[in-house]
Order: sequence, then C-alpha cells, then structure tokens
Amino acid sequence: MEVRTRFAPSPTGYLHVGGARTALFSFLYAKKHGGKFILRIEDTDLERSERIFEDQLIDDLRWLGIEWDEGPDIGGPYGPYRQSDRLEIYRKFAQRLIDEGKAYEVYAEPEEIEKLREEILSKSQAPHYTREMLERLSAQKVDEYKKAGKKPAIYFDMPRKEWILPDLVKGEVKFTEDSTGDFAIMRSSGLPTYNFAVVVDDALMKITHVIRGDDHLSNTVKQMALYEAFNFDMPQFGHLSTILGPDRTRLSKRHGSTSVGEYRKRGFLPEALVNYLALLGWSHPQQKEIMSMEEMKNLFDLDRVSKNPAVYDEKKLTWMNGKYIRESSDEKLYELAKPFIVPKLFSEEEYVSSKKWIEKAINALKNDFDELSLLPEKMQIFFVKPVWEKEFLESVKKSGLVIAYKLLVDLYESLDEWSEEKITEATRKAVKESKVKGSEFYHPLRKILTGSESGPDLVTFIFLVGRENIISRLREFLEAL
Repeated sequence: MEVRTRFAPSPTGYLHVGGARTALFSFLYAKKHGGKFILRIEDTDLERSERIFEDQLIDDLRWLGIEWDEGPDIGGPYGPYRQSDRLEIYRKFAQRLIDEGKAYEVYAEPEEIEKLREEILSKSQAPHYTREMLERLSAQKVDEYKKAGKKPAIYFDMPRKEWILPDLVKGEVKFTEDSTGDFAIMRSSGLPTYNFAVVVDDALMKITHVIRGDDHLSNTVKQMALYEAFNFDMPQFGHLSTILGPDRTRLSKRHGSTSVGEYRKRGFLPEALVNYLALLGWSHPQQKEIMSMEEMKNLFDLDRVSKNPAVYDEKKLTWMNGKYIRESSDEKLYELAKPFIVPKLFSEEEYVSSKKWIEKAINALKNDFDELSLLPEKMQIFFVKPVWEKEFLESVKKSGLVIAYKLLVDLYESLDEWSEEKITEATRKAVKESKVKGSEFYHPLRKILTGSESGPDLVTFIFLVGRENIISRLREFLEAL
C-alpha cells in the first residue's frame, strides 16, 4: 500500500509555525516511506477565506522546502484540491447517507438549535443532540422552508457506542458512548461542515495517514463514525501534541513571531526554521540538533514523536539560524541578503557592481548577527564615521601611542597596493618602529577606526573601508587630540 499523507489548511490567515510543523511532519513521513504528500485547501469558510492567504501559504511552504506531489496548483488524479470546487461531491455523499437512513434533514434556524443547546446545558447535560430533539424542532417548519425555497441542514445520526482509536502518537484513545451526539454534516447554506468534508476528501484522495495537531483529537470520533457509515477504509491517525510558549501556555502572538512569513521578514533561513520545527516533538536517533532536509526524510518516523507538548524556544531558533548563517557560503549570503540591504544601503545597480565587496563585508560581519534583517544596521560600521568620547581621547594621548598612529598614516599612504597582506605588513611595521606593545596598540586602533571595542576582523575592516577613508579617520582622530 502506498503511503499518502496530506496537509489541509484553511486560507483564513498566514501560515502559523504550528501548521508548518504539521505540514513538515506529514511531508517527512510520506518521503520516509516512499509515499506521496498532498496539499489540499479547505476554503469552505467563505467569509474568512481569502486567495491572498492561499497564495502566501503556498509560497511559504515552498520557501521551507516542503513540496507536494498533488495540489491545487499542480493538479493530480484525485482533484479538485480546493474544497470550494468540490461542493457537488459533498452534496452527493450527504444524500447517500440520507437515502441509507444514516442522516436526516433538519428544518430549524441556527438560533433555534443554539437555544436547544442552552436548554440542554442548563440541565447540566452534555450538549449532544438526538434525532428526536431536532426532528421536533423541524416538525412545524418543513412546509415553511419549502415554500420559502430554503434548504434544510443535514445531520448525521451518530451511532451510540464506544469507539477506540489506535493513535500513532497518543496510543489507544477511547471515546465513550456518550462522547458526542448527532452533528451537522451540511449547513442550510449548502456548504459542508469540517468533519464531513474532511472524511469525504481524505477517503476519495486515498489518504492513508492523517497527521495533525491534537486540537483535532475530539473531532476524530465523528470522523470515525462517518468512515464506518460510508464503509470507507479508515486512515491511521497521529495527533501531534500542542506547541507551548516558554510560559507553558499555548503558543500565540504574545510570545512573539508565530508565522512563517514573520520569520522570513526577519531574515531567518528556511533550513534553520525547518530544522528547528522538526525538533518540536521529534528527536534524531543520535540526538543530533543540526540536520538537513534529506537527513530528516531518511530518519523521520512517528515512533520518535513525543506525546508531551513541545516548548517553543525562540532563543534556540535564533541561535540555530545564526549557525546556519555562519555556515553559508559568501555567494549564498549575498543572494539572501539582497532584499534586506537593497535599497537601504545600495541601489540595485550598486548591489551588482559591488558584489565582491558586499560578499566580503557580510563574511566579516557574520559572527555578529543571527537574523539577516540586522545586516543594514551592522553594515553601518563601514560607512559611518566613529565618534570618540573625551575620556577615550585623553587615554590615547596619555598612552604615548600618538607617534605610532602618525607613523601608521604615513605607512598606509605609501603603500603601492591596498591589500590585506600589505595592510598587515604596514600595521606590524608601525608597531615595531614605534616600539609599542601590540596589545596596547591594536585595541585603541579598533575603537579609533570603528567607534566600537568589538567587531569584524580589523585588517579586513581596514581593507573594506578603503585607504582614503581609513587615512581620513586616522587624521581626524589625531586632530581631535
């Protein structure tokens, strides 16, 4: 049997990291077992679904490196892959249940059903409907609905029995006989409910494994009953534990960035985000933390997925992103950095013509940032002249280093070639000929030239800023003394 998994988001907002983890685990499971991964768009919430969200969702998934074998943009043998294009299919299957006596029409307004729910709750009973209750509401309404051309809702007649789910993550889950009552499968608007549409779609698309968040666990008993009613092959279910924030509450916007798009804007690398998401509830057999997508595809399985909630640690994600940045090639970082520093620091033309300089500058700085969005600020060190505090000027004047720095200006001016090798030779010569200690010479020099006590390799910095600018900074400093 071919393994077929799916990710079925609603395009009502941006891709949350929790949804991205679900998509990733479903994708990895399919690839590990040589199967297919399907993308389906569940857009029957017409008021909240927007095409802009669907387009962004598809773009974010592709950016993460999650590719699907079938989906709304590429088609496949079991389409359409957008629920709004499948409405006739749902109506046909709902009618089949009515014809078989497993579902029934309800002629009642949503407000009336809500009132019934409140009555049940007031009696301290579970808010479960029965066929008798709903048909009693419908009795006076049938002719009225038909004359007005209104359509009834359709409810499923839920079998009253115990259900057992052998969950691939949670283990055995039992649903008692009274865990749920009858429930709607089609609204009077003609749109399907989630639990009905998802069963019809998963069955017709031959989904073998449903991997999703455990917020769907309570829905599963309804879906199991529908699978049985249709005599469909039931997929295996694996419910992933909730992702919590550092304060152990459900991850939300108050914990910071929670959407994939926000991390893209901050300059996170897709490899880093995918790597971190994979570790939210799953562990590498050798407890490795840094791994490629290919390694995950080969190793991922649900037997190493934890039943316990995963705690989202953005500090660790940021550390991981910094590690990926530092291990990236100059060429790759040049390409990734473009949207962050054009046009803030360079025009499009300057970015192309200054490629080698920019690559070297980013390389010099890459130990100092963990998000690409910080690059414009970090690169200011090459362009903004430093400001020196009075105390620093006084300390250099007293140190006896002035002669050494004057000599350094002369040596830099006399260089026949401005290269890192020649800069190193000239700087060492200034130290030697002025008879000062290197340890006392270099630290103030960094602050004179950069305005900071730490930063990129000093010789690389001097080379990148250029002879004219470096000499200008040194002369201005000496004048300030």
